Amino acid sequence: MKRNLILGGLLSSLVVLAALISFVWTPYDVAAMDIPAKLRPPSMTHWFGTDHFGRDMFSMIMVGARTSIAVALVAVGIGMALGIPLGLMAAARKDSWLDELIMRGNDLVFAFPSLVIAILITAILGPGAVNAIIAIGIFNIPVFARITRGAALSLWEREFIMAARVAGKSQARISFEHILPNVLNLLIVQGTIQFSLGILAEAGLSYVGLGAQPPVPSWGRMLADAQTMVSLAPHMALIPGLAIVLTVLGLNLLGDGLRDLLDPKLRVRRS
Repeated sequence: MKRNLILGGLLSSLVVLAALISFVWTPYDVAAMDIPAKLRPPSMTHWFGTDHFGRDMFSMIMVGARTSIAVALVAVGIGMALGIPLGLMAAARKDSWLDELIMRGNDLVFAFPSLVIAILITAILGPGAVNAIIAIGIFNIPVFARITRGAALSLWEREFIMAARVAGKSQARISFEHILPNVLNLLIVQGTIQFSLGILAEAGLSYVGLGAQPPVPSWGRMLADAQTMVSLAPHMALIPGLAIVLTVLGLNLLGDGLRDLLDPKLRVRRS
């Protein structure tokens, strides 16, 4: 519905805007500690209060949004760049050894929870934002491969594809010239969903110390720092938690809205 699209777009835009502004301005230096001002509640001086080191929470939320968006965006990009071609190849070579190899590889990755795989990879490669991107991106590959293959299979029997084959076009050319444009809407919607899951995964990795490392702010790291301070300064946990919830909610609503807008079957059903 349009309501989901508008609300999701608004929430997502606010987070992206905060991240962009943080490149040029934040109310306070996120690395500057002010011990006398530690654990202060939200006020006119510090809109979201301060943490246990006296750092401004509002500034940290802004920079943390930048970290979360960067990690999730690149990870989804990796998943789409590798997963979509694999899905197109599997659909073009249905029931061949290549199709079986790609799909069984997908099943192998799906056999384990995504966060467990991400923790395993970052534990092997070492903590850091780059390794978090690699870990999250690897799990996104089979997601886009499976969705692309499923959507493409239904198109290979269509008349316009048969006409392209009669015209002498190769399977690769048909996949990228005719199949891909017709499944792009579905992939865009799935991309917003995976983007929200990427933000959750980045927060989870940072929470256990395997994501972005200090002094780079991260919403997950902020939650980890707040777990022993909840009784003294509840805002330390509430604010980054709300940032994660609202961002994921906004992206999911945006995905639902885009699905309703781009899916012709839903448009016909509602009309």
